Amino acid sequence: MLSVHSTSVELEGVPTEIVVQGFADCILVLVTQVGKVGNLIQASMPLTIPLDLDSTNTTLPAPPAAIQLTPLLGGAPSEHLHTLHSLYASQIATIIWVSEAKKMDIKRRNVVVGIALHRDADADERKTFLGVMDHLYQLVK
Repeated sequence: MLSVHSTSVELEGVPTEIVVQGFADCILVLVTQVGKVGNLIQASMPLTIPLDLDSTNTTLPAPPAAIQLTPLLGGAPSEHLHTLHSLYASQIATIIWVSEAKKMDIKRRNVVVGIALHRDADADERKTFLGVMDHLYQLVK
């Protein structure tokens, strides 16, 4: 089981908190720039679907098409943010699953992702996304 890991970073000028907490049946990952849990999405995938374990820290592992995303709490106020939150949840879950598989943890627990991003038209969403994923890698490796 993962213990609690967290970090505070500044991404695109916005303070960002990333927390990873392992439980017996799932892993909770919170990414917040506004101090709230935000939109909760559960990512799940059958154990029979293989993962790409050859990716490195410089390359994000590709989320398998079999990932199932289930909204648990809240919702994105626009179609664009809905798509962005789904992208975050899929990528975060894939990073967690690959990390656990590399540590020989054969269980594939569901990953619950809480996302609350600061809305700023001037912020580069791609840089923020890559920054979150890079820091998540550092937390779970």
